Amino acid sequence: MNVKARRAGEPEEPGTLSPACRAALDAFIEHLMVERGCSESTLRAYATDVRDLAQHFSAGHSAADPRNMTHDDIASWLAWLQEQKRNPRTIARKLSSARAFCRFLLDWARLESDPSAAQVIPRPGRRLPLSLTPEETEKLMRQPDLSKPAGLRDRAMLELMYASGLRVSELVGLKITDVDMEESLVRCVGKGNRERVVPFGEEATLWLRLYLEAARPHLARKPSEYVFLSPRGPLTRVGFWKIIKRYASAAGIRTKVTPHVLRHSFATHLLDGGADLRIIQELLGHASLSTTQIYTHVGRAALENAFRKAHPREADRRPE
Repeated sequence: MNVKARRAGEPEEPGTLSPACRAALDAFIEHLMVERGCSESTLRAYATDVRDLAQHFSAGHSAADPRNMTHDDIASWLAWLQEQKRNPRTIARKLSSARAFCRFLLDWARLESDPSAAQVIPRPGRRLPLSLTPEETEKLMRQPDLSKPAGLRDRAMLELMYASGLRVSELVGLKITDVDMEESLVRCVGKGNRERVVPFGEEATLWLRLYLEAARPHLARKPSEYVFLSPRGPLTRVGFWKIIKRYASAAGIRTKVTPHVLRHSFATHLLDGGADLRIIQELLGHASLSTTQIYTHVGRAALENAFRKAHPREADRRPE
C-alpha cells in the first residue's frame, strides 16, 4: 500500500493539505505499517480519518503545521462533523483515529501536550452482532451439493469457520502447513500479525479430511499451498461471501448472513454453552477482552426476548 494519506485508488487533490500536514500524515501511516503491523484495510481507515482532520485544520492555511494543532482545533472539527449529521459511531471512530495520530505527534513532532486529550463526544450505542440460531446453522451446513468437489469444499469451509471462529481472511488464507489434521488444530495470523492456534472439533475434522482427500485434487489445476481452492486458484474472500449468501438464501434464513455472522455465531453459541469469556477472546484472536464482551450483551438480549415472549405478565401485555 502506498503510505500516502489518501483513499485507495484515489489521487490526492492538490492543495488539500499543507506540506507539513502531509508529511506528518505520511509518517504516521508508515509508523502504523512498520511499527504496529496494521493491515492494509486498517491503514486505509486511519488515513481517511486523519486526512479528514488534517484537511479541516489546514483549510485556507497553506503553512498549517500539525505541531500547532490545539484542543480547540479538534473540538471545531468534531463540531463540524456533528453539523454534517455524521453517524455518532463514525464520529467516535474518527476521534479514536485522531487520538492515535496525536499520540504519535507527541514523539514525532515533540508536542508539549496532546490536543485530543479530554475531547468528549456522545458515546454511541454498540450494535449487537448478528448470529444464527443452532437450527439455522444446521440448515446452512446442509445446503452444499456433496456430489460435487466444490460442494465438499464449501461444506468443509462452513464447518471449519463455525468450529474455529476464524475470520474470513484467515480462512481463505490458510495453507496446507497451517493445518494439523492429527491434532485438529489450525494456525492462523490475524489482525496486527498476531498468531494463534485454534482447535476445531470432530465434525469439522471429518469434512475437512474428506475435502482434502476427495475434492481438492479435482480443484487444484496447478500446485498450490492454499487449502481452499477454486478452478482459478485460491478461493477469495469475495468468493466465499457469495457462496455463503447463496446457501443462506437456499436455506430460507432471513438474517443477512455473511462469513462474519458465522464467526459471531461461533462465539455466541460457545458463550451460551458456558464457555469462559477469556477463552472465547483467545479463540477469536481479540487483542482486548472489551471487544469480546459484546457477546455477553447478545446473550442478555436473547434472555430478555425469551422473557417477554414467555412470561405470562409480559405475553398478555399487548395493546387491546
